[in-house]
Amino acid sequence: MVPTISRAQVVEAKDLFELIGHTPLVRFRRIAASLAPVEVYAKAEWYNPGGSVKDRPAREIILTAEREGRLRPGKVILDATSGNMGIAYAMLGAARGYPVTLCIPASASPERLRILRAYGAELILTDPLEGTDGAILEVRRLYEADPERYFYADQYNNPANWKAHYRTTGPEIWAQTEGQITHFVAGLGTSGTMMGVGRYLKAQNPEIRLIGVQPDGPFHGLEGLKHMETAIRPGIYDPDLVDEILTVSTEEAYAMTRRLAREEGLFVGISAGAAMTAALKVAARLREGVVVTLFPDAGYKYLSEPFWFKAESSKR
Repeated sequence: MVPTISRAQVVEAKDLFELIGHTPLVRFRRIAASLAPVEVYAKAEWYNPGGSVKDRPAREIILTAEREGRLRPGKVILDATSGNMGIAYAMLGAARGYPVTLCIPASASPERLRILRAYGAELILTDPLEGTDGAILEVRRLYEADPERYFYADQYNNPANWKAHYRTTGPEIWAQTEGQITHFVAGLGTSGTMMGVGRYLKAQNPEIRLIGVQPDGPFHGLEGLKHMETAIRPGIYDPDLVDEILTVSTEEAYAMTRRLAREEGLFVGISAGAAMTAALKVAARLREGVVVTLFPDAGYKYLSEPFWFKAESSKR
């Protein structure tokens, strides 16, 4: 006999755009045990439907452009990406019926490239030695050659990027910590997360400290993060908002990413390892406080990276 299901038991189906956000906050008890009574948390952004924090700004950019008439049927979404934002564009573009063209460094992980192609995005691979800056320059060339064809999303300069975090990520963190957060730590790529979350948190409590995380040099393996001193600086980035910048080496981030998997059961991406490295450094110098960082994505897009299988250093 087939059981009957009442309407009360059925979860109402939602539009894909509605599934973005409201991600959980994870507390670390083992990896941060020696830092008590300081509490360390991370926003688990891989819970978004596209698997990363970039779903938030991609949604805001698309919805804003639709409202303003800059994105309409027949237009192609165009932007530069290191991977996650492109995946968000490709996913949401497919749901809305927009073609998506992305310029992405050829060094992007094979997993990211396969996901993008699975969504049907057109990929233009750029010089890996130029990183995302090279992808940005190629996008600008394409757009200038045919501006009527494209909607240039321009995540690095589009205010909808940081506004997404001001409207969603920031309020979520404030509510989840019951206003007890004292420090927010986040990687700097487009800088949208820090700019949006930071502005929201400072509006609630100006005493909250904002710590940006960047690679320790221009040549690094931290996909999605920028060394601001040597890269094309995003137009949305306001260095005066950030209270402090911490640098993290590629090796530190790799080691922490492995530790998170093996000590906390959290399989996260490399930029999450960088963020956690910095968050623990911040927590280590406090006597009390609530430190919150953000993990942009899970580790599935980085499985081809050999660092997963290297032996842990005896010194952590």
